[in-house]
Amino acid sequence: MSTEYLEQSGTEEVIRQFAVEGKLLDNQPYGNGHINDTHLLTFGTEQGREKRYILQRMNQNVFRRPKQLMENVVCVTEYLRDVITAQGGDPDRETLNVIRTLDGASFYEDENHDYWRMYLYVEGTLCLEKVENTKNFHDSGVAFGQFQRMLSDFPVEKLWETIPDFHNTPVRFRNFRKAVQEDRLGRAAGIEKEIQFVLSREKDVSVLTDLLGEGKLPLRVTHNDTKLNNVLFDRETGKVLCVIDLDTVMPGLSLYDFGDSIRFGASTGAEDERDLDKVRLDLELFEAFTRGYLEGCGGSLTEEEIAMLPMGARLMTLECGMRFLADYLEGDNYFKIHREGHNLDRARTQFKLVEDMENRWEELTAVVQKCKR
Repeated sequence: MSTEYLEQSGTEEVIRQFAVEGKLLDNQPYGNGHINDTHLLTFGTEQGREKRYILQRMNQNVFRRPKQLMENVVCVTEYLRDVITAQGGDPDRETLNVIRTLDGASFYEDENHDYWRMYLYVEGTLCLEKVENTKNFHDSGVAFGQFQRMLSDFPVEKLWETIPDFHNTPVRFRNFRKAVQEDRLGRAAGIEKEIQFVLSREKDVSVLTDLLGEGKLPLRVTHNDTKLNNVLFDRETGKVLCVIDLDTVMPGLSLYDFGDSIRFGASTGAEDERDLDKVRLDLELFEAFTRGYLEGCGGSLTEEEIAMLPMGARLMTLECGMRFLADYLEGDNYFKIHREGHNLDRARTQFKLVEDMENRWEELTAVVQKCKR
């Protein structure tokens, strides 16, 4: 299959551009990602060993600034290699490693102006698609906390904002209100309750950006896609190894990363659950991740950041909900849908989770205070 797939995929010329070790033995489609085209390449070395690499064609419809994106990835991963080495770790397994092209570039642009990049494959790992228990959610918190700690002294001004205003909640709110006002498909009339849910929380959307502007929250390196499946676990020991998928790494707030993990992983219902009675915040999972995140951060967060962790969870959930609802109003152009009203279902789920967080606010703040001790 490998030879046939190699010929059909059209990657032969691309592969030859990278400084890899050995002779290509196998080329397989890899993973279940929906954004980039990914291949797992196996090479045989002169020493008789096999060495594997990940080859990806970057999706320029999603990532419109691939050169800046790769500058960010290289800056962060090279910095992490130095930190991991200084700590006595294994930089080949505890961070992504960009494989350069023959002329030293971090990516290759082919004749069709597609952008390709290559990483060293991290052997002996597993990736979990969903939260199975409090331990693996806690451990993912440790991983993202360690990511934050290791980059706490990184000069964040070196990074590009590759997706402008990605987590600028006030801007997201203005975009939502514009979608309501334009109502291109005439859908607003049937969802007045959901629209009002967002509009009534206008005062909340600028809480974090105001604190940033006032200098009360530090600008940091943020991952911006802190789902469990972006953490690699060691297959033998079960311990967290590294954080992957750095395509959205850019300047931001640590609260964005914490909040997105809680939104996705600590809900009792699926992201598109129609039965809202099944949707609430799992306090045990919230505590497990919070404890892991603070453990991983190792004291690198400020007191203000720690105090605002619940707000990070609440705002990231509200922001995601308003994005789903805006996309529904505009014709489902951004988020892929698999049924009629899919984005509306997603929005309602997020709003139910926000409401549950609001109703249990004292519990959330108490958990954070307990975990920081």
